[in-house]
Amino acid sequence: MIHPLEPAHSPFDALLERAQSLAPIEAAIVDPLDSLSLGGALSAASKGLIKPVLVGDPNAIYDAANRCGWSLRHARIVHASPGEESAAAVALAAGGHVKIVVKGALHSDALLHSVLAEPRLLTGRRLSHVVVFELPQRENPLIVTDGAVNIAPNLEQKAQIVQNAIDVARTLGLELPKVAILAAVETVVSGMTATIDAAALSEMARRGQITGALVDGPLALDDALSIDAAGAKHIDSPVAGCADVLVAPDLQSGNILYKAFDVLLRARFGAVIAGAAVPIVFTSRADSIEARVLSCVLARLLAEEKPR
Repeated sequence: MIHPLEPAHSPFDALLERAQSLAPIEAAIVDPLDSLSLGGALSAASKGLIKPVLVGDPNAIYDAANRCGWSLRHARIVHASPGEESAAAVALAAGGHVKIVVKGALHSDALLHSVLAEPRLLTGRRLSHVVVFELPQRENPLIVTDGAVNIAPNLEQKAQIVQNAIDVARTLGLELPKVAILAAVETVVSGMTATIDAAALSEMARRGQITGALVDGPLALDDALSIDAAGAKHIDSPVAGCADVLVAPDLQSGNILYKAFDVLLRARFGAVIAGAAVPIVFTSRADSIEARVLSCVLARLLAEEKPR
């Protein structure tokens, strides 16, 4: 019997099946020195998603594996001096030696700095954090952006963040995703920049400056996800009540939103950075092994969309 709060099927299980139907590809794991980052990489490898290339100090990597009782028989290790792990992994990606970069036990800024310093990984698109959730009573995954990269994006940057999320959604099988541009209210208020930007983004989508989705805003969170709330407020919108993508107005609100889904709902999720020449698995250092594996699922599917 299905628990009433559980989806009738698992969107992530379906995505995992799709990813496993593809050949595993090389992924650079940056500084995999704890049980979560190393365990996530080896677990993803065991599911046929990636071929792990462990980048860091070999002795420290072997020590970590020994502490956890894991074999590195099927992993390749690339030596990198302390502080140079991110640059080494990014160089592997820029040279075509790996197709995915995976954040390990290091601060986010270190990896981002290395990616932004490597022109061969930049596409002209803004980098942005995209989290894909599996939530109770939802048939499709829910995407939240951006909670980790762009602190206070301007309108042009928000448009690129929205386009990145749309591209991820379409890769996951949502042919015409519904994108809600979030704010505290559902009307344009002169003193609230988030509402003005949301209205502008909606108009940009109507004019073809943002493509591949239905985009509407400003919408409050309840308007975006609850048909009852949207109806009670008499909101006439193709997105209200059925959003596939939630676009936060800034990093703080996006980070709080996605961590609330994680901590309070215990939702399954994966997280990547989109907009670079290769997918970047970008989980928090506290995220579980499952979250890291599911992030590799997303990265493997996104890598398939990249030009050869």
